[in-house]
Amino acid sequence: MPPAPPLLTLKDIRLSLGDKALFTGVEVAVGRGDRVSLVGRNGSGKSTLLKIAAGVVQPDGGEIWTQPGVKVAYLPQEPDLSGFATVHDFVAQGLSAAQADELHHVDILLDAVALDPSLDPTTLSGGEARRAALARLFVSGADILLLDEPTNHLDLPTIQWLEEELLRFRGGLVLISHDRAFLNRLTNTTFWLDRGVVRRNDAGFQDFDRWSEEVMAREAAEIHKLDKQIAEEAVWASRTLPARRRRNMGRLNKLQEMRKTRSLTIAKAGSVSMEADVGQASGKLVIEAEHVSKRFDDRVILDDFSTRILRGDKVGFIGPNGAGKSTLLKILTGQMQPDEGRVRLGTNLTMTYLDQRRGGLDDSKTVWDTLADTGGDHVNVRGTPRHVVGYMKDFLFDATQARSPVGSLSGGERNRLLLARTLAKPSNFLVLDEPTNDLDMDTLDLLQELLSEYEGTLLIVSHDRDFLDRVVTASIFMPGDGTATEYAGGYSDMVAQRGEGVAVSNATHAKAKTEKAEKAAAPKEKPKPRTAKLSYKQQRDLELLPRRIEDLTAEAELLEKTLTDGNLYAKDPERFQKTADKLDAVKTELAQSEERWLELEMLREEMEGG
Repeated sequence: MPPAPPLLTLKDIRLSLGDKALFTGVEVAVGRGDRVSLVGRNGSGKSTLLKIAAGVVQPDGGEIWTQPGVKVAYLPQEPDLSGFATVHDFVAQGLSAAQADELHHVDILLDAVALDPSLDPTTLSGGEARRAALARLFVSGADILLLDEPTNHLDLPTIQWLEEELLRFRGGLVLISHDRAFLNRLTNTTFWLDRGVVRRNDAGFQDFDRWSEEVMAREAAEIHKLDKQIAEEAVWASRTLPARRRRNMGRLNKLQEMRKTRSLTIAKAGSVSMEADVGQASGKLVIEAEHVSKRFDDRVILDDFSTRILRGDKVGFIGPNGAGKSTLLKILTGQMQPDEGRVRLGTNLTMTYLDQRRGGLDDSKTVWDTLADTGGDHVNVRGTPRHVVGYMKDFLFDATQARSPVGSLSGGERNRLLLARTLAKPSNFLVLDEPTNDLDMDTLDLLQELLSEYEGTLLIVSHDRDFLDRVVTASIFMPGDGTATEYAGGYSDMVAQRGEGVAVSNATHAKAKTEKAEKAAAPKEKPKPRTAKLSYKQQRDLELLPRRIEDLTAEAELLEKTLTDGNLYAKDPERFQKTADKLDAVKTELAQSEERWLELEMLREEMEGG
């Protein structure tokens, strides 16, 4: 049987920005079942290519072909929610005319992403706006999804929800993302946009390093066939990729040793001998927290947490948005006082703090003046003078950008400049609150290297699982119910020790927080057994699923009736195939819905009977 034709094809795509050719003859085909990671160096044009595929940007030349009847949905980096009175209106706009009577899908998806349908879209945070845009994307019933950095500003539970939704998606998928764990799990094909040309590898992102090294090695062997500029880039890449891998292996081996040491510290902190080593050498102890609690009104943020952090420890803070990670960070660094317990900071600490807002860059200043802010041509990098241009190159800037105004930089370049300035400050105690937000993969690689080699103590809040696995020696997990538990190692180590991930619904969080606050406020007495009941999301699913099952059953019957027309295949084979594919998808969703309803109904009966 011949392979099915692609759903979307880009042929000989050309685009120039000024006198610079961004694309020269790009060829791309996306079929049903393709799960594509679109990768490339910063500035290579990945987002622009995705916009061309979505019809948002018109190329200078080439052809864009979409199979008749195929619907393409696009998620930009910055979703625009303007012009809508409510979040529900914005999401409902994603429904096609044929779906006009399926508004219950909007409610189901908004519940899944924990958004109030009545909210004014203009009041949403960056993460909330992205969740609304994802709900609109999934409600559209599109055949192809084009997603540009979909995990930006999402917390881990939402990222894991998104992964599950995309794994169930049966159409074509193209992803641009800096989240390696996300790409590793979801993709089965890689498009590498390199110097205006797209190379294809029929393997997921996890194979990219090996494959790209092979490609660059072949190019280096044929270097005499290339012009000088391309040859230099090929040589650079062929040397850099293997060198980076060797350095990464060395750092990971060192990190494993540090994690073993940290696991002993965690075990000691949890024992009765916690006070035994208080008189350690000056500067060895960075933070000691004992029985720390914090609440805001009736909401318990932190309940009876203790830890000891020593010089050289690198500690990650993991949990959903709103769980209290930033609050705990402020308590541990002395910026906020706990309601109960005590925090003792070590001696001779010089702290550098980078918060989520990333403020402090003056657009009118040049890159040079921003780094060498005391004048001259050198930067004091943690007490060691470095020439401005040399230090810029460490952060992937070209020497020609030295006199460029900050206002002319891209978002990724601004992030690199801010990191360069922050990390130059004399510091033995570095605190980073979500530093990976909005960073491209090149900058993430750079930041990972810098933090791995940092000899001081590091506290870091991040939702990037791969980044945490490669950087931290210990993880503090906060599910949002007031508890905080420390584990040796990174995110994967935490999951292995805990036995599960962090995919907990916001409704569950709210319920847990309420129960925790009630427990804290109540007189101390022997607890009474509570009557178990379904969570809000489970109850909502139980109410909505019967209607959904009815709709799916009716849709399946209608599709089956269409396929009973014996002349349909001969008259319109394309319509026949689309109808058959749609019937297959509907039956799959129907089976899943029935199974979910039965599971919830049995759970409800068990709870009510118990």
